[in-house]
Amino acid sequence: MTLSICIVNWNTRELLRACLRSIERYPPAEPYEVIVVDNASTDGSAEMVRAEFPNVILIANAENRGYAAGNNQALQQARGEFILLLNPDTEMHPDTLQRAIDFLRAHPEVGAIGAKQLYPDGRLQPSLRAFPTPRNLLFEVLGLAKLFPESRLFAAYRYGWFTYDRPLEVDQPMGTFLMVRRAVVEQVGLMDEAFPLFFNDVDWCYRIWQAGWKIMFVPEVVITHHGGASTRQVRLSAIRESHRALEAFYRKHYRSRLPGWVYGAIIGLIRLSAWVRVAWARWRSAPARPAAS
Repeated sequence: MTLSICIVNWNTRELLRACLRSIERYPPAEPYEVIVVDNASTDGSAEMVRAEFPNVILIANAENRGYAAGNNQALQQARGEFILLLNPDTEMHPDTLQRAIDFLRAHPEVGAIGAKQLYPDGRLQPSLRAFPTPRNLLFEVLGLAKLFPESRLFAAYRYGWFTYDRPLEVDQPMGTFLMVRRAVVEQVGLMDEAFPLFFNDVDWCYRIWQAGWKIMFVPEVVITHHGGASTRQVRLSAIRESHRALEAFYRKHYRSRLPGWVYGAIIGLIRLSAWVRVAWARWRSAPARPAAS
């Protein structure tokens, strides 16, 4: 088995159907399998997979176990030489999967790759992040990244300076499409389920990088990404969880490496940012007050 495609789904039936059909339309030229983990969807996702895609390996959870745990279930079932973590709100383009396989075969020092991601209307979707180092976080919080969006220094976290037109060694491609070698999984282990929804891919890439593998962005590997279909359903909870996960990332990877006051200041900034973003989201979603007569 060359490729195992692992998809974790929660209540995105129509997007999942389109994703699976795109894989059937543009399969790799080598043996592959598709594993779908459904996290107790209530929209008939699991039933749709059973009825329309009998060759897909379906793991239907009785409860929502989260993204990391769902991926770990798929990773433990996967038999491929290469393993693709794929979001259900994506669609393949011609040769997407084979080009990814070919790139990893041609570059044995590379442990993982990410794809060029396009919005459904064909526009480029920024999909790279640097690791959230203290410096990168500070530039984001101070607004310097927005003031200087193409600076290699101030906009480093979001790769604002990069044009997505050439291969590039990167820190962390979005987990939307992340293909890794089986050897990488065997070396660094499964995803950390302490990050159930957010930052599990960041933590995984960080561990892959620590193990000495390169992580590459490959522009010839192209997908369409609809974006955030599951998290939009629980927006406020997603904001809180993303900041909680960032705090957990710092607790795991930085607490023992930073002076206490620096670590404490960063955690304070993360919590303040979470409060501001939640307050802003609530204000924007509040119904408009009727004008006084």
